[in-house]
Amino acid sequence: MAYLTDIEIAQQCEMKPITEIAEKAGIDDKYLEQYGKYKAKIDLSLLKESDRKNGKLILVTAITPTPAGEGKTTTTIGLADGMNRLGENVCVALREPSLGPVFGVKGGAAGGGYAQVVPMEDINLHFTGDFHAIGAANNLLAAMLDNHIHQGNELGIDVRKISWKRCVDMNDRQLRYVTDGLGGRINGVPREDGFDITVASEIMAVLCLSGSITDLKERLSRIIVGYTYNDEPVTAGQLNAAGAMAALLKDALKPNLVQTLEGTPALVHGGPFANIAHGCNSVTATKMAMKLADYAITEAGFGADLGAEKFLDIKCRMAGLTPSAVVVVATVRALKMHGGLDKKALNEENLTALEKGIPNLLRHVANIKNVYKLPCVVAVNRFPTDTDNEIDFIIEKCKELGVNVVLSNVWAEGGKGGEELAKEVIRLCNEEKGDFTFSYEDDTTIEEKIEAVVKKVYGGDGIIVTPAAKKQIDKLTELGFSSCPICVAKTQYSFSDDPTKLGAPDGFKVTVRNVKISAGAGFIVVLTGDIMTMPGLPKRPAAERIDIDENGMISGLF
Repeated sequence: MAYLTDIEIAQQCEMKPITEIAEKAGIDDKYLEQYGKYKAKIDLSLLKESDRKNGKLILVTAITPTPAGEGKTTTTIGLADGMNRLGENVCVALREPSLGPVFGVKGGAAGGGYAQVVPMEDINLHFTGDFHAIGAANNLLAAMLDNHIHQGNELGIDVRKISWKRCVDMNDRQLRYVTDGLGGRINGVPREDGFDITVASEIMAVLCLSGSITDLKERLSRIIVGYTYNDEPVTAGQLNAAGAMAALLKDALKPNLVQTLEGTPALVHGGPFANIAHGCNSVTATKMAMKLADYAITEAGFGADLGAEKFLDIKCRMAGLTPSAVVVVATVRALKMHGGLDKKALNEENLTALEKGIPNLLRHVANIKNVYKLPCVVAVNRFPTDTDNEIDFIIEKCKELGVNVVLSNVWAEGGKGGEELAKEVIRLCNEEKGDFTFSYEDDTTIEEKIEAVVKKVYGGDGIIVTPAAKKQIDKLTELGFSSCPICVAKTQYSFSDDPTKLGAPDGFKVTVRNVKISAGAGFIVVLTGDIMTMPGLPKRPAAERIDIDENGMISGLF
């Protein structure tokens, strides 16, 4: 059976003017800044001036990801459309896609099938220019840093200890490590340098955690760009860069309003890396969704051990948010991979592999219910290749084990396929009370926080801290950063720091190799391995399949 591609489905949608979507969401015209017919930004003053009671917050997360795909964004959008069909007042809040994955391996990130946000092409490409603004602010700081050194280096910055990189929103491995400032004295100071992809810039995390221009400027000022010869931190504030950076970011700070295929209001804003940052859309977009609707649905990157953990331990802690319910997305395909099945055999029915993979799902569910103490439902996201036997097996197995589970068929049916999930989420929000708890407290040491996440969330036995990481922890403690939350950067493919350990491994320890501060964002990044902050393109990048005709119709975009 031939299926329409995501872009073909999106292009068949008759979108409503964004003014209609704004009216449906209760947004007064004075807060709306239109970007063409189908996109708009919402002024931040709406949050201050609205006296509407906040709606309930719902987090969509997933089991440990596999190359087979889980469909978190698709489920998030389909759940919102399902609620909309039931007559509920709902708004969805999502991350913006990065151009790197769009042109690389992953393709677009606006949902899939009949559960998408539109205009899909715009959202996946330049959108409203937020990422360009972030890149410009990042590179302005880099330029001012190097200019300061060139003009006499009043602060005594050690060029061997510069931590700030330039960025570009593209997968470009050639730029990972570069030497710049060549060509003689007038062309700068020669030094080793490098580029990150824009979503890995600390400015992305700062933007997504800032609640106002004032908050943004304060956070930008705190960003550490390097260290002096005396090993003292040097900040963007000391370089007098924060004001100009904030000026570049003033419009990017405002959430973007679009719509789903079924006309549900959607805020798409920000997109920090889900490894070295917290992997969620902006705090502002989440709070605005809660202010506009009775139910605000959002998602977090990667599996629940990374995305949900950071959403709950970092974002909710900093923003004072408490979710009313959590949806854990699982797929038959991914569970079969966690059960040891090769990716090439996923289209074949295999109940044995499915049963072996279920412990991965159970651990994620147990974490949400027992560590964070929140109401939870598993959404089995149906793929066209799943057999009825496999779907029935996983649902019965979950019920047998006392796991709350609902079938979701939003990829094929849109909101209609999400109605049963919507009903259960509404029930959880209104009938089950959580007792939201963090996995660690602010006043514990950096090492105790890391150990708490590893033991409580990953299911490991503890941590191994390398001598280099211990030295960094001691330095950050000395500088007064020990009360910050931690952001663990590890492989997304396993609960452990070894991507080959699938399922629900135990008896492992996580090795802490590097610890650094994102002082502007306000969290400590804990690196457990080599985390790629500038991806490369594959042998056959998605960009080779993307084209545009003389009428402006784009094809091949996922």
